[in-house]
Amino acid sequence: MSPTRPNILLIVTDQQRADHLGCAGHPLLRTPHIDSLARAGVLASRFHAASTTCMSNRATLMTGRLPSLHGVVHNGVNLSREHTTFVELLRAAGYATALIGKSHLQAFGYDGPLRRRWQNENGGAEPPEALRDARQRPRAGSGYGNEWTPDWRSGTRHAVETPYYGFDHVELATLHGDQVHGDYARWLAERHPEPDSLRGREHAIPDSRYSAPQAWRTRLPEALYPSTYVGERGVAWLADHAQNAPEQPFFLKVSFPDPHHPFTPPGRFWDMYDPDDVRLPASYGHSGDSALLADVHRFTREGGSREGYGAFGVSERELREIHALTYGMVSLIDEQVGRLLATLRETGQDQNTVVIFTSDHGDMMGDHGVVLKGAMHFDGITRVPFIWRDPAATAAQQGQRLDMPASTLDIAQTVLARCGLAPYNGIQGLNLLPWLSDTSLSDAPRPGVLVESEPVVLPPGRSRRYRLRSLITRGWRLTVSNQPELCELYDLASDPLEQHNRWADAVAVRGELSAQLLMELSELGDTSPLPAAVA
Repeated sequence: MSPTRPNILLIVTDQQRADHLGCAGHPLLRTPHIDSLARAGVLASRFHAASTTCMSNRATLMTGRLPSLHGVVHNGVNLSREHTTFVELLRAAGYATALIGKSHLQAFGYDGPLRRRWQNENGGAEPPEALRDARQRPRAGSGYGNEWTPDWRSGTRHAVETPYYGFDHVELATLHGDQVHGDYARWLAERHPEPDSLRGREHAIPDSRYSAPQAWRTRLPEALYPSTYVGERGVAWLADHAQNAPEQPFFLKVSFPDPHHPFTPPGRFWDMYDPDDVRLPASYGHSGDSALLADVHRFTREGGSREGYGAFGVSERELREIHALTYGMVSLIDEQVGRLLATLRETGQDQNTVVIFTSDHGDMMGDHGVVLKGAMHFDGITRVPFIWRDPAATAAQQGQRLDMPASTLDIAQTVLARCGLAPYNGIQGLNLLPWLSDTSLSDAPRPGVLVESEPVVLPPGRSRRYRLRSLITRGWRLTVSNQPELCELYDLASDPLEQHNRWADAVAVRGELSAQLLMELSELGDTSPLPAAVA
């Protein structure tokens, strides 16, 4: 296999902060296999998601385009099959392409806001098939129901239709914790006569030591847990490819549904970490200077549900438990990463395989007293791990740290460049190869990285739809919104915990960064499609 056509193994976790790795300096969490990637590669310390919403950022990873361009501005919006993905280019160039685990490029299956609004206004009646919208939504059966979990549960769907956004082989995992479905559910049923008896809070093993929201001790053993499934099937695919198509380069995405709530690490990973050993975040006792954080704390004080996907406040004890259980989920994933790396070595594929490790988005994890995530752009949510291990790296290039701001938006360009393929019209982001090869280079010719959020399902405290556009530089985070009270400005040099919103008093800096943001948004405007003719 030519060095110019490397294999690519992309490992993605779901809700993992950048500092939740041993190689990132975490004092408690042990991730030896992921750490080995950092020792042999480059660890990016200022790598940010393009959106704090799962589907939005995953669509950005695949297309190399911001959410405002690819249209997946919120969960539940399917990525249009009309969008080009970088995996499609790899496939067209002869790569074997496979996805094992979580995809979330199409909706999992929750009621949408239009349907709920119709039912509220019409006595609970079912809405007509086509609700009015500026863009016509694809009808069921048109290639957009692949991840609809109710269909997997009912048995009306048994496989993903391929090619799927460029993937010729897909083994799907939907949802999170011990609630995962898709292909995983069939795999589980083949290994246990009553799989549902192992899953969910109602079947959990009692453990009075833990009382945190969305935490239960699952009866699923380690060997049957979703993270183990993803690791096992990834290993099987690598071994099969080495045996049957060793001369064909591959792109394999191994995507873990964890770490994510519900907090259900199995077996020894449940109490691998003692909550009493967990250090509280430095900003835990500071509620922050943000209208969005104030909304979360008000919601929690007023008794709002803490069983959903949105952020909520926690006590010190609850937070320690959530941290400890999250560490357990990450450590289980680390073991699966070790299995994948061992398989690369054993099959002789490691010398021509670039390994990338990153995550979908982060988690507040107690910053400002809040856990989970939402349409907020605090560092704990936007900043994620990114490790690039390249077999072509020299000894001097290994174990380096990239401090330049970078983004999920840059992954597509970088992978295509490493595989010797030209990007397509309309792709955004930056080819990071020059900086991954030499981390001492000056920063890229852009002011920083952009993060976008546009919640469709409004969080508590918000009565109308809002948008956030953030510019994150080395020294500042500027967030501009269509609602003035949501605008923020933080001096990351003197206030790395983002406790003091400087929007009102740092007027000169605000003006300068706002101009930079405006120019960057103009630079990243859509150039696709190209005209079919001059007239």
